[in-house]
Amino acid sequence: GKENVEVTHAYLAGFIDGDGSIMALIERHKEKRFGWRVRIVLKITQKHEQDVSFLPALTGCGAVCKNGKTFDWKTRNQHEVERILKDVQPYARVKRRQIDLARKILKTPIESQEDLLSVATVADTLSRLNVRSNNRRKNYVAKIQTFFSSND
Repeated sequence: GKENVEVTHAYLAGFIDGDGSIMALIERHKEKRFGWRVRIVLKITQKHEQDVSFLPALTGCGAVCKNGKTFDWKTRNQHEVERILKDVQPYARVKRRQIDLARKILKTPIESQEDLLSVATVADTLSRLNVRSNNRRKNYVAKIQTFFSSND
């Protein structure tokens, strides 16, 4: 019933708070209107496969893969990510700000270059909140601006 669903959402929120990451990726994509696509990736990492192997069934999405000496459950499907973030948002504590930013990115339609730059700014903010991003941080706004000419 409803109580079981709430417990599942709270459990998943705690798992994401403790061992998860919410990442914003902006990638070149020639089929997109402005040459870029924005993706939110949700990932949970554990040392032992059995500690994440149940997540595809629990969440109804994602997949588990080996990543060096660890195992990742990951989903990149934007509809799935939005659904999970919406479900866990009321229960999240540590990653509440990341969830807010990720959902803002997911909800923002990119209909202009200004929209894309706005989303890139939010992605940069989200990246700064991820502890392990220190050596991998990208300045998405600057990266995108170099591809827009002043005549666009």
